[in-house]
Amino acid sequence: MTIAPLSAPPSLSATPSPLCHMTAMALRTDIAAGRVSAREVTAAHLARIADVNPHVNAVVTLDAERAMAMAAAADERQARGMVLGLLHGLPVVHKDSFLTAGMRTTYGSPVYRDFVPGHDSLIVSRQRDAGAITLGKSNLPEFGAGSQTYNTVFGATRNPYDLRMTAGGSSGGAAAALAARMVPLADGTDMGGSLRNPASFCNVVGLRPSPGRVPQWPSANPYNALTVAGPMARTVADVALLLAATAGPDPRDPLSLEQDPARFLDSLERDFKGVRIAYAPTWGGLPTEPAVVAALARQLPVFQTLGAIVDEACPDFTGGDAAFHALRGQVFAVGYEATLREHRALLKDSVVWNIELGLTQPAAAVLQAERDRTALFARMHRFMQTYEFMIGPVSQVLPFAAETETVAQIEGVPMHNYIDWMRSGYYLSLTGHPAISVPCGFAANGLPVGIQIVGRYRQEHALLQLAHAFEQATQFWRQAPVLPS
Repeated sequence: MTIAPLSAPPSLSATPSPLCHMTAMALRTDIAAGRVSAREVTAAHLARIADVNPHVNAVVTLDAERAMAMAAAADERQARGMVLGLLHGLPVVHKDSFLTAGMRTTYGSPVYRDFVPGHDSLIVSRQRDAGAITLGKSNLPEFGAGSQTYNTVFGATRNPYDLRMTAGGSSGGAAAALAARMVPLADGTDMGGSLRNPASFCNVVGLRPSPGRVPQWPSANPYNALTVAGPMARTVADVALLLAATAGPDPRDPLSLEQDPARFLDSLERDFKGVRIAYAPTWGGLPTEPAVVAALARQLPVFQTLGAIVDEACPDFTGGDAAFHALRGQVFAVGYEATLREHRALLKDSVVWNIELGLTQPAAAVLQAERDRTALFARMHRFMQTYEFMIGPVSQVLPFAAETETVAQIEGVPMHNYIDWMRSGYYLSLTGHPAISVPCGFAANGLPVGIQIVGRYRQEHALLQLAHAFEQATQFWRQAPVLPS
């Protein structure tokens, strides 16, 4: 596996800066107050990338010169007294599946190894319009297929808490960059767990918003409700900030929600006395490593301390597996049929399998998938009238070796394909309910474990409030990895 060589400009020091350990909210406050400049913040994070990225391989394309120019322009706007955007002066990296004008976008595929788009994806342009400083692109598996970030273009992204292990995926580069203090904010996508799984593996926060909450443009499949774009950061408050900057309607996305994103800037403080929470330690009997269940069980008293009533309960996910596979195959076929036809030899086997599944599955399978998804949503809706939140594992396993392509078995139960081990993620994708991964502690071997919190339909702000309360009570996000330099 190869590591993409990146280096900082000669003027930058490789010594880690305290600025890299600050949250986005704290940096935003200090920049606005004039205590630090956007140039200083950007330079510090570029130096951190130069120092640790060769070990982690999270950032696969970097444009330090352009980033410093953007930071200088940000400082000039502030000096002229102009209104500052929500993300003014904050460094970000964009997932390498989002288009970035003038900066290569590879999708982790040799097919697009040298592709440089002429325009931005909407989530990128919204961050730039809000004042963010683009440093580069974060790694992902080819076309985002799988929860292990490895591709033949850039190689594997490694877990900052143990460089022998995977950072998860598909937004693994984003999660690893956040954990390693290379950036305070990052974006990603999630179909079956790709914002949540790497967040869990890397001790950061990843929010899967409701479909349409963060509009997606351009898109080959704009009516696809399985795949969403969303924010990642080290704290819940930082995730809420990035969500406020990227959410909001756009007429080019037919699923986009007509709700004011400023809602996510409201207070995250709330009284949870008497709130009912369902605890599903294995999401209804999925094979799950004991270390994962144990890490969650140790933190259950936190919710009780908050005043919540926690019951062990889980909705019925019957039909979820067949429905997800059929609908996922359809999404891949819509998006990548031409790529398969023209570049089959360059694609990894799992991508080929997913596209061909979508092209060859009988119409009856898709019809049944829609019926099963409809029934699942109805059961979920009824369940969530009793419980305002659900909690359970993000991933059924701890981070595994970076050289391992996928999980073959869990507790003796074989996994039949490369996404079987992510049912704890994709069951919730099917229903469309917002879900977030929050740091929940560490296993005995020092590897991070996240807790998945699920909210009521389209109720992201309430979800962020419970996630924030749990984070404030536990503070696991503060435990940074120790990396060689």
